[in-house]
Order: sequence, then structure tokens, then C-alpha cells
Amino acid sequence: MSFIRFSRPHTVIGTVLSIVVLFLIAASLSDQQMVTLLPILGWTLLACLGANIYIVGLNQITDIDIDRINKPYLPLASGAISLQRAYWWIGVSLIIALAISLWQGKYLLLTVLLSLLLGTIYSLPPLRLKRYYFWAAFCIIAVRGLIVNLLLFLHLHYQINGITQIPSIIWLLTSIIFLFSMLIAWFKDMPDVEGDAQYQIKTLSIQLGTRKVLWIGTSLLLIAFMGLMLWAWLGNHLVNPWFFSGIHLIFMVSLYIMARRVQLSQQQSLARFYLSIWVLFFLEYITFGLANWIP
Repeated sequence: MSFIRFSRPHTVIGTVLSIVVLFLIAASLSDQQMVTLLPILGWTLLACLGANIYIVGLNQITDIDIDRINKPYLPLASGAISLQRAYWWIGVSLIIALAISLWQGKYLLLTVLLSLLLGTIYSLPPLRLKRYYFWAAFCIIAVRGLIVNLLLFLHLHYQINGITQIPSIIWLLTSIIFLFSMLIAWFKDMPDVEGDAQYQIKTLSIQLGTRKVLWIGTSLLLIAFMGLMLWAWLGNHLVNPWFFSGIHLIFMVSLYIMARRVQLSQQQSLARFYLSIWVLFFLEYITFGLANWIP
């Protein structure tokens, strides 16, 4: 149980979903039987999960004191596990990620190396980019928004189809996930203002105020959902427009209701809203995965 909490399950789910959806899109362009392609998916998942656990684990190791204020339930902050065990977990995860990616090819290796580099300088001094909201957001956006969707798709597409061309639906998926990644970087700090201020972590919520961050981010995502609905109907034959636009209408209504219900003075309310953005992030990937298969 401690390892599960240490791995930050919402990030693991996001990693797994993104890889599975990218795999399904690449597989839809192939004539091969799905079962023959599953080893490619399995090795890719193992490498990326190793990198994921290393990154979130390193962040917890460097943030123990801050997490005792902001996230006392995490296993290191609560004392449920020792620092030595945490180092062991991230060390094994790092070895798994590097070994598999070295074996599986250049695009997966590049994905893992860039993710590990950004995850490391995000947490470790002397750079410790998480102290600055622009660079903290840049690290998250670069990994979740760009590296995963583009380089990882290239890896899967090349392994499955022998092709290194990125189709238009991947560019669209990358665009919306880029925005989600930016908002996740903004919203993750809203419940943590007290601890971040004490340790001089200059987040956007501290710079602008929680209310402004909440509604600027929500407005951007609402506009993006409207844009996706419009795209589904205007000269596009890549997805089922009824399914795609209907799902995004539900997303819009749900997001607006959730934002209206946030109690800005309550840390738990802000944390719930942040996790709800992760849920929409998950559902966005699922929507693209299904839309690519529904006639």
C-alpha cells in the first residue's frame, strides 16, 4: 500500500492511459492482429512506468518537509517508509526504465531520457525548477504534453507499422493534452499555498491568487472543449462527430459545475477540483481512443 501511494496513482493512471490510447491509434493503422502487438505495448508500459515512479519518487524525497505541511498523508512525509526504502524504489525504477528503453529503440530511449532529465531538474538543486511557476509548468507540459504524445507515438508507430509520420489526430490530441498539462501544473499548487509560501516556492497561485488561477484555467479549458466540438463537425472525417462533440459537451458542463462548487478557503475542496482535472485528462485520452475506432 505504501508503494502505491508513493507512486502517486493518478500520475500512473495518466501514463498508462496515454500509452494505451497512443498504442490503439497506431494499431488502428496496422493490418496485424492486435494480440501480436501486445508485447510492444507491454515493454513500453514498463519503461514509462519506471520513469514515472522515479520522477514522482524523487520529488517526494526532495519535498519531505514541504509535504509534512501540504501532503502529510504521503508515505515519506508520514513516516510510513524510510528514506532508504524510497531511494531503493526510485533506483530500481530508474534501472528498469533505462534498460528497457535502451533495448526497445531510439524513440522510446529519447522519450525516457528527456522525461528523466526534466523530472530530475524539476526537483533537485541547484536548478530545482519547481520553485518557479513558469519552469515548473514547462517541465510538466513538456513531458505530458509533448514528449509523451509525439515521441512515444513515433516509437509505437515505428514498432508497429515501420512509419515515422505523425497523423493529424495525434497533433490534435497533443494540442489538447498540452493545455491539460499546463492546467495541471497550475492547479496542482492551489491546495498547497501555505506550505509553498513558507518554503518560498513561487507558484502561480501565490503570484496571482487562487481565484484567478482557477477561473483563467477553467475558461481556457472550456474554450478548448468548444474548439474540439467545432473541429468534429467542420470537414473532419477522422472521428464520429456525434460521439466526439457530445462527450465534450458533457465535459464542458461538468467542468463548469465543478469550478462553481470550489470553496477557495478549503484545501480539500481545491484538492478535489485538482483531481477532477486529472479525471477529465483521463477521459480525454479515452475519448480520443474510442473516437478513433467508432465508425
